[in-house]
Parts: sequence; structure tokens; C-alpha cells
Amino acid sequence: MFDQLTDKLTTVFEKLTNKGRLTEKDVDEALREVRLALLEADVNFRVAREFIKRIQERSIGQEVFQSLTPGQQVVKIVHDELTAILTADNHALASSEQTPTVIMLVGLQGSGKTTTAAKLAHHLDQGGHRALMVAADLRRPAAVDQLVTLGTQIGVPVYQETGSSNSVQVAKNGVAKAISLGLPFAIVDTGGRMQIDEESMAELQEVKQATAPTEVLMVVDAMTGQEAVNAATEFHHKLDLTGLILTKLDGDARGGAALSITAETSIPIKFIGTGERIENLEAFHPDRLSSRILGMGDVLSLVERVQKTFEKESTVKLEKKIREATFDLEDFLSQLQQIKRMGPISQVLEMVPGFSSIKKRMGETDLDEGRLKQTEAIIRSMTPSERQEPTIINGSRRRRISKGSGTTPQDVNQLLSQFRQMQKMMRQLSTDRGRREMMRMFR
Repeated sequence: MFDQLTDKLTTVFEKLTNKGRLTEKDVDEALREVRLALLEADVNFRVAREFIKRIQERSIGQEVFQSLTPGQQVVKIVHDELTAILTADNHALASSEQTPTVIMLVGLQGSGKTTTAAKLAHHLDQGGHRALMVAADLRRPAAVDQLVTLGTQIGVPVYQETGSSNSVQVAKNGVAKAISLGLPFAIVDTGGRMQIDEESMAELQEVKQATAPTEVLMVVDAMTGQEAVNAATEFHHKLDLTGLILTKLDGDARGGAALSITAETSIPIKFIGTGERIENLEAFHPDRLSSRILGMGDVLSLVERVQKTFEKESTVKLEKKIREATFDLEDFLSQLQQIKRMGPISQVLEMVPGFSSIKKRMGETDLDEGRLKQTEAIIRSMTPSERQEPTIINGSRRRRISKGSGTTPQDVNQLLSQFRQMQKMMRQLSTDRGRREMMRMFR
């Protein structure tokens, strides 16, 4: 997410923070590079211009130049202004006093609207809020079947009317069904459009009138850049949108839409889609995204993702094994599988503060998803006894394991060596002295 922009901004700010004192010329040169980085990321030129102007006004003064850490002060100002650009009204999902809270999803065809409906239903379900998905997209062939399939996968009910061609009536009946079932949320998936036209907009206005939604959310493909901003503006004019869901932020998108869309439309972003998996939908927090873009990490989102992914029972079991120094390759494999469920490893690591600077010193292969798969394949090629007691693995066993995992004996050796180092560290942590040393490191 925003990899190119983050790399460029991190480089600019490293130059500033490495200087003991800053001059007005230093700040101007840095902001010129920031402006170019924003424009290359497809941020609207007006948004970029106003952004730089506000930073200049705050940076050229005693607050920065008389500070003991002027470079860090400039970075803080950039973070504040970036957060301001991303902020608009209320980013939290609104709820109705009367159930169900109706959420109407709209958007252009290909934006990922139907999949997002399922992701949103799953997100609500994880928070203890059951939802009914209403299959009112009757324009796209197989859209109803897709929603039903997704609903079955995540255990969320779907309302559909076989053979119906009246999306307004389907939407209205679907909300009535949610009322009869006593469900707190109803998510109405409407028909996607290849382009905006009066007929399709009139239909959406009828659906809105028939269902009285609390939220009218537009699903926007972040990879379409400024076209996403134009489409959101048109939909907002016709439907009075209450929020946006940005999808495909894990792809090759340069990120400009995410940074421009709220500033240009004043519509708050409610959620961001960060992958294809059903779990890859995050509630949007402007300050957290600003921190990620500037390479500062996002500890709160990381903790939330860990809590959602890691099973409490297995976490307690792992803690006991670490404390007793009995952690083996079977446990290591289990942890790898849970880490994979958190999403792409590069996406998870970008939430770690300072990781952007560490990434520059590491080879791309160290962050490659393939390395995790290779490690998993090697461990799976071992017998249960080898996983529990790796010291029994000799030359012939290494050759068998490497052959079974499609790797080399050197790859197996490297994994075993890394695991021995991990075990050594865990044994140290299992002692009272080791825990005291670890606590001292974090003071």
C-alpha cells in the first residue's frame, strides 16, 4: 500500500532529520520533492498545492527553526496536514435507532462491490452484529449467485428473489425480511454501472427511497485514480453519499485517489479493502493511514489484526511453550499459518514502526511471500518426530526433506540454523534473568 510514495517521502524526511539545523532553503527543497512525490502518486494537483502551502506556512517559523529537533517537527507537521486531508466528518459506520440499520452499496461495475458487501457483512459479524445481505444487483449476470456463494462461505444469510427483474422491490422486500428476522443490519447490494447515466441513477434513487438507508456507501476502485474522484462526485450529486469504501489498495494503485477523494468531495472514507480475502477490510482511520504513508507504522491496526487472527487458546498454549522452552517446529508451523491469515507479509510489516527504513537494507527475497511458503513446505516434509526433535535430522534426512519440499539441503540447513537461534533466544527469555533483561530493553 503506497509503497512508492512511502519510499520517496521517507527518503526526503531522512535528509531533514539527519540535519542538526534547518534553513528555509532546506525546507523549500524538501517540500518541492514531497510535491513531486504526491503528483507522481496521482494526487490531484490542487490538493497537492494546498497541502504544500499549509506545510510551508507552519514550517517557516520559530516552531521549527528554534526546535532542538527541527526535522522531526517538519515531519510532525506533514503528518498533521496529511491527516487533515484524509479527514471528513464521521468515518465510523453509523447505526439506526430502529433495526435494521440499512446500508446501501453503490458503485461502478468492476469496483468489487459484491465482494465488498460480503466483506462488510463478515466485518460486522466479527464485531457481534449479524447482517442480512440483499441481492438487489439484477443487472450483472451471476451477481446474485456470487453473493449467495459468498454468504454461504461466511455463514451470512442472503435474501434473493429468483426470476425477479425489479431491483427496487427486491431491495424493499429484503429489508422487510431483515426486520422479520430481527437482524441489526441489512446490506443492500445494488446493480453496478459501466458508466453513469440518468436511467441507472433514477433506479438507485428509487432503491434509496424504498429502503431508507442509514448509510449510502460508494465502493470505489482505488486503481482508477482521478476517475474514482469524478465518479464519486457524480454519485454524491445524485444520491447524497454518506461514505466511501476504497478497494484494491493492495494492488499497483499509486494511492492518489485515497489522498484526493475526501479533499475534493468532502465524503468520509469508512473502510479500505486491502486484499482479496474476505477478512481484508479495515475500518478507516485518517491518522493511522497518515502514519503508514510516512513510514511510521500503525501499531493499533496491527494489534487489532493480530487479535482477530490469532486464536486465544493457541496464544495461551504458545506462551506456555515459550515459558517452558518447549517450542518446536510443529508450533512454528502453526504460527506461520496464523501469520499467513493476517494477509500479505509485506502489508503486515508496513504496520511496524520504522519498517520502511529497515526494508531498504533488506533484500526483496527476505520479504517475499515465497519464503514463507518454502519454509512451510520444508517443515511439512518432515516426520512428526523430526518436527518435535530437529536434532535427529542428519544428512540423509536432509536430502529426503529437501527432495520432498522441492528445495535444496542448504535451504533445510538454513531453516534449522535459524530455528536453533530462535530456540536459544526463547530459552533465555524463559528464565527470570532473561525476562528482566527484556524488560530493561523496553524501558
